[in-house]
Amino acid sequence: MKKNITINLCGRLFQIDEDAYELLQNYIESLRASFGKQEGGEEIADDIEARIAELFDELKANGIEAITIEHVKDIITRIGRPEELAGDDDTHSEGTQGEQKEGHRYDSFKSAANGFRENVRARTAGKKLYRNPNDKLVAGVLSGFATYTNTDPTWWRIGYALLLLGSNFILFPLVGVLFNGGFIFYINLSFILFYIAMAIAMPEAKKPKQVLEMEGKDVTPQTLADVVVEDQQPVKKKPGLLREIFSVFLKIFVGLFVTIAVIVGVVLGIAFLGVLMTTIFALIMPATIRMPFTLGGMELTEVWYFHPYVLIGFAVALLAVLFIPVYAITHMVLSMAKKIRPMGIAQRIVWIVLWVIALGFVITLGTTVAQYHNQFEHQRRSENYGWMTDEQRDFLNGLGMKIDRRHHCQPFFVKSGEYFTGDPTVTYIDVEMWGPENERIFQLSSYEEVEAGTYRVSCNARADGGNVFLFATAFNGNYHALKTIPALGFDGGDIWEDAADQAKSDSLPLAKEARTIHEANDGKGFGWNHVEMIVKIDGPTTLRYGITTDTEFTMERCQANRFSAADFKLERVEDVE
Repeated sequence: MKKNITINLCGRLFQIDEDAYELLQNYIESLRASFGKQEGGEEIADDIEARIAELFDELKANGIEAITIEHVKDIITRIGRPEELAGDDDTHSEGTQGEQKEGHRYDSFKSAANGFRENVRARTAGKKLYRNPNDKLVAGVLSGFATYTNTDPTWWRIGYALLLLGSNFILFPLVGVLFNGGFIFYINLSFILFYIAMAIAMPEAKKPKQVLEMEGKDVTPQTLADVVVEDQQPVKKKPGLLREIFSVFLKIFVGLFVTIAVIVGVVLGIAFLGVLMTTIFALIMPATIRMPFTLGGMELTEVWYFHPYVLIGFAVALLAVLFIPVYAITHMVLSMAKKIRPMGIAQRIVWIVLWVIALGFVITLGTTVAQYHNQFEHQRRSENYGWMTDEQRDFLNGLGMKIDRRHHCQPFFVKSGEYFTGDPTVTYIDVEMWGPENERIFQLSSYEEVEAGTYRVSCNARADGGNVFLFATAFNGNYHALKTIPALGFDGGDIWEDAADQAKSDSLPLAKEARTIHEANDGKGFGWNHVEMIVKIDGPTTLRYGITTDTEFTMERCQANRFSAADFKLERVEDVE
């Protein structure tokens, strides 16, 4: 089935198929090129074009609806070739134009070098370098060189293969040891890049005119017709024995290459799905959960909190690096199976450039992620279970406290916004935990030198589960005390309840402060409780006090997922007699 188009020739409309139109267009262009050099040539070309329109009218009158290439060829035969009509006679010599010019130019030079040069010029005279689409194994580059030099493409392919193999089996024993194989790699790469560069730089002979220029033939209406008509296109020569042998080896190589490519594609496809599922799972699950394929499980929680775009960019680039080869291999296999059209050169270049860019991002961002991870890991170890931001470190220094242990806890533990007074600027300790109850560990301590006496240890705190403790212990081993933080959640609390009674006080400032506390969180409170215990010390020692969920310290499993604490105090209330 051929597509018909409508043309306007000398003010008349005609239906003509694509092949016939291309031949007609080339014929008319040849006419104008031939007569353009003569005086009044344009008028002659217009007259011939008008004559063609009259002949088309005759065909139309005879009931022919669409003009075919046979009709155009017949009209060209009746009118004549442009060179005949213009009076040019350049066919008197059997030799080619290149041979004539070179014969005049180099008659006096008969040396071997000039003879070789004349031979090359004779072979390439009147030709243009194109990729040959009618005899290509990959892109038609080597076949294009063979057509340009009038040689057998098999020898070009064998020579190219020998260059690749020779660099491995001949040069490697000589220089491979000195250069550790890197020199050989770059030689192979240069051959491959040369082929790719020529495939990009050399146009493909797609149009009939280009095919004739590639073969060094005159571009005339007759030769154009021979190329356009499918049954008159140049027939491939029957391959010789050497070509057949090379083709067998090439088929074996291509088969192995395709097999390896399919295996690589399957592996990369599985890796792509794995990375995709890991990325989705890591984004869905909280960063604090330490499970396989989560950010916490991969120890990337701090990186995610402080540098999320680096991780996202790395994941996207890694997916691209895996996806592009899978797509290319799948497309190659389907095109070889004649299911889809092969990729064009421009499309291949775009995918290669995108893959190289993605690979660069993977290397750069992957290195950055590793550096951040190592940095956080180093700080976590050097600061005794507590990697901290500057804000957290300054806050703890202000309290005179430090973290003794921390495990399965969110890295951010200094918060604001839910203090029992409702003041959003007040900061406090707020710890979120996860994992098994015996692994939810957070211990914050203050150390003070004390004399014998009675002391009150207190804080304001809240918790959503049991076994979070206010503690105090003496280094001399004579005292160890624990007080449970009430597990009332994050609404209400005894401070909020006491504020309701204090709001009725006669003291105006006290009542005003109590009303502020009671109205916090839309009158629901934030769950804070005042916790205190009395500690009796019988001699000079170092007293450590603070808040803890450490099972080894309390002998109880922490059942809370979150707790808050603030306002730690140590007060001496009575001397020991």
